[in-house]
Amino acid sequence: MSQLQDHPLRYELTNELHTRPFPSMAAPGTVVFLALKQSTEVGRDADADRALLIKLLDRFGAKHPQPEATHYSGALGKHYLKWEQHTEFVTYTLFRDGLSERAFDPVDFDAFPADWMGAIDHLRMTSLIVRVEPRGSDDEIKEKVQEWFVPESVALSAMLDGAVVAGGDFRIDTAGHLRFALFVSKGTGHRRIGRVIQRICEIETYKTMSMLGFAKAKEMASDLNRNGAELTSLISQMPQAGHGAGEALNALLKVTAELESLSANSAYRFAATKAYAAIVNQRVEVLREERFQGRQTFREFMMRRYDPAMRTVTSTEERLNAMTNRATRAGNLLRTRVDVERSAQNQSLLESMDRRAGLQLRLQRTVEGLSVVAISYYAVSLAAYILYPFADIMQMSKGTLTALVTLPILLLVWWAIRRIRKQME
Repeated sequence: MSQLQDHPLRYELTNELHTRPFPSMAAPGTVVFLALKQSTEVGRDADADRALLIKLLDRFGAKHPQPEATHYSGALGKHYLKWEQHTEFVTYTLFRDGLSERAFDPVDFDAFPADWMGAIDHLRMTSLIVRVEPRGSDDEIKEKVQEWFVPESVALSAMLDGAVVAGGDFRIDTAGHLRFALFVSKGTGHRRIGRVIQRICEIETYKTMSMLGFAKAKEMASDLNRNGAELTSLISQMPQAGHGAGEALNALLKVTAELESLSANSAYRFAATKAYAAIVNQRVEVLREERFQGRQTFREFMMRRYDPAMRTVTSTEERLNAMTNRATRAGNLLRTRVDVERSAQNQSLLESMDRRAGLQLRLQRTVEGLSVVAISYYAVSLAAYILYPFADIMQMSKGTLTALVTLPILLLVWWAIRRIRKQME
């Protein structure tokens, strides 16, 4: 076995699966979470994300991450920081033992220095506070949930075989944060609590990121309606006799170009939305929810509030693809029609050219006849001048001599011109 040669990436790829362990959290405790996205529509500047992290670490004298690192964990003053880079965003999670006297106190976010927060040029996608308490009686949980959350939106369920009761209303409070509460049963492991916290943070983050696709779908609705109506009108006019196929093809190409532009501008966002939605659904499933006090579960909240938005994104993408395919098929039909019309025009042109060629041939033959006469006239005149001195010897008049040579010369000229034309043909 020692003689086997490892793939150059074997250790790197294996260790990648263990680079982001679940956090460890005890009750009581407080978690503040922040997800930031750069203002660019697609992608991000990884160096800028790391530079922002280093500024925060330098405020507390903490060690820096490794170069090109995409994740970091370490102490940050009285908190424990977990930092992660993702495809489009970066997250900061701070863990602290103990609870604020006031539930979901915005002061908890003061763990991030005010000047550091003020210098951020990233966009906040979401921020939330998670309050982790030891589990009391069901009546105590009910009372706190009614006090902390909006009743019509609250989702509350027992998770992981009843080890944790988690709740939240997915609403932004006056401080700009979302609120979630965890009521932890006695004896629940710290890493188990950490897994629930991370999954709740991931559900909220990926939900928010996937809703960017919903915003894109709403933005595209008017353009799709306009192009759809124009496309339907062009297709309905195609069978009409006398309708200019060339003009229709140009109009159809314009619609097709606009649809292709919409598809290119939305392809990445729609693909990302699908991936994010799949992660949200997977994270909800692994929580193994059970109904608690008759409240809606996280899964039911997503089904009623979140899934319709994702179906809108899917239907918009399918509609765009269907319109693009229909425009392409209509364009092919119109191009075929234009080709047929051009073929008919070419055939008419060829027939016209044949007629003109026939006329030219008849004219040429007429000219040849006239040429025979003209050449013969001059040839007879030359021959007469040559033979006139012999007229007295042959005892003929000049007119008789000219008449005798006219017919042979005429035949000779006709034969010569005919031979030349045959050689040219």
